[in-house]
Amino acid sequence: MIRLEKISKIYGSGAIATHVLKDIDLEIKSGEFVAIMGPSGSGKSTLLNILGALDEASGGSYTFFDTKLETLSKEQLALFRRYVLGFVFQGFNLLKKTSALDNVAMPLVYHGISAKERKQRAFEALKSVGLESHIHYSSSELSGGQQQRVAIARAIVTHPQVLIADEPTGNLDTKRSHEIMELIRTFNKDGITVIMVTHEEDIAAFASRTIYLRDGIIERDSIHAL
Repeated sequence: MIRLEKISKIYGSGAIATHVLKDIDLEIKSGEFVAIMGPSGSGKSTLLNILGALDEASGGSYTFFDTKLETLSKEQLALFRRYVLGFVFQGFNLLKKTSALDNVAMPLVYHGISAKERKQRAFEALKSVGLESHIHYSSSELSGGQQQRVAIARAIVTHPQVLIADEPTGNLDTKRSHEIMELIRTFNKDGITVIMVTHEEDIAAFASRTIYLRDGIIERDSIHAL
């Protein structure tokens, strides 16, 4: 599904150049749940941003099925993010005074979907994360765990092939973190490929595979026993 070949990322040039990623080779199969770990400065967030088409590599090739992303225009990359990927961030990124239903429905506006269908699909997505009774609550009226559930519903409402999760439990306590991870694992079992950055071993344990980065290279690639 995803193949990275000799992916590098360099910030700056000359004597002040910083090599954040160094010739990364990586394949991710459809349906996998991959955790990316590593110490601060290892390049894990940069790698996730490249996988999510939020940042461009300095060198190398990124192939999604038969499409090389480096050949796409900015407009085509925007469509790739819109129709293929879903994103969950540590900070939730919800509109504070907007209802859960409208927060979740918002990505569907850019898909040209009617208002009636947007609301129906948003309701179904909220139901899938256990928040069907909270559809009219604004995000400021929800707990941190509930806000992250809304964020996950917003990410999956477009039926993405890949879910990109950046520290999705970083602002939550252990109990709520594990609840969110069980939810993400459920969507993975339903067929969504999940790629997640985390710094917590117990969170990475929910994945089927963990990639360890250090100093911009893959130090270890481990498959978890089922």
